[in-house]
Amino acid sequence: MEAPRLFVVKKDGRREQYSRDKILSGLRKACEKRPISESQMESVAADLERDLFARGESEVSSTMVGEKLMEALKKLDPVAYIRFASVYRSFRDIESFREELSQLLSK
Repeated sequence: MEAPRLFVVKKDGRREQYSRDKILSGLRKACEKRPISESQMESVAADLERDLFARGESEVSSTMVGEKLMEALKKLDPVAYIRFASVYRSFRDIESFREELSQLLSK
């Protein structure tokens, strides 16, 4: 049986087919040189997929995907989380980066 197709709707409105490889690539970049195993990253990707496909929808927003990945990384490794968030959130300046870091440290 073929897996259902899922499209990710980008911020600019483009639609792109969901790609586990793309998710894992982003995770690998964020987790580079951190004590996080490939199996832990695979687990994050699998959890994300389970959640996305369980929704039963044919489209999800890239914002939702990014937020779910940040949530998982925040629990896994704070440095990987900040790396991912800095790319995903495109911090405008050092102050917005500092605010995110302060929130992380206060928890």
